[in-house]
Amino acid sequence: MGFLPPRFPLSARPGRAAQPRTAPRTAHGRAGRPIRAGESSSGMAARRVLVYGGRGALGSQCVRYFKSKDWWVASIDLAENADASANVVVRTTDSFPEQAEQVTAAVGELLGEEKVDAILCVAGGWAGGSAKAKSLYKNCDLMWKQSVWTSTISSHLATKHLKEGGLLTLTGAQAALSGTPGMIAYGMAKGAVHQLCQSLAGASSGLPAGSAAVAILPVTLDTPANRKSMPDADFSSWTPLEFIAETFYEWITGKDRPSSGSLIQVITTGGKTELVSAAHL
Repeated sequence: MGFLPPRFPLSARPGRAAQPRTAPRTAHGRAGRPIRAGESSSGMAARRVLVYGGRGALGSQCVRYFKSKDWWVASIDLAENADASANVVVRTTDSFPEQAEQVTAAVGELLGEEKVDAILCVAGGWAGGSAKAKSLYKNCDLMWKQSVWTSTISSHLATKHLKEGGLLTLTGAQAALSGTPGMIAYGMAKGAVHQLCQSLAGASSGLPAGSAAVAILPVTLDTPANRKSMPDADFSSWTPLEFIAETFYEWITGKDRPSSGSLIQVITTGGKTELVSAAHL
């Protein structure tokens, strides 16, 4: 069958953009004492990661995976993730500056002077339609909020809170490496994410010394929502969420990390997944 877009039931859904609603909540450990950004549930110094879109399918997988490694994990999303060490809950708004300022302030209050090892932006969404579609304007607005707003905020957070040598990941799309006439809004937004990733690799981008910005470009992720909407598809060509989380962990800890600005295609065939670097734009 034809291209199956990577759909992310993550931080924003149709008609709703991801914005902060309340101040961040610190989680509590077994003894009831807040788990601070500088320690794990065991009281030891923790490695730390922010997951933007931490309530969605891929984001939830990332939260669970890094928690299993005893990392401190903060989720940024429309609703709390009970598995996270801490949450920044977001609210809807049509103002990008309002969203950006609220998320930035909330994360700053949560982290204080602490730095994080990585920021994983796995927020996003999908919408089809050509330039003739009646829903074009609505879809463009939605895709920009879901992918570009979140990626831009994550990038700014990295300039403030990422450790030197840390990792920022963004979520693009393999389809957006070329024209997407049947999904104009989606392709345009993901193309912007690709460009942002490559710009962040520049010496004057503002990222900390030695850090890297890398975008993953999946084809189709194996999520419950995708299985429900496409029950007759070839699931052996879909990428398991566990693979993405494990890949992030390896990159953060120094194993096979791509160079900053890389666009990494995530291609699954016959149940085997490969990471293939795409040519820069």
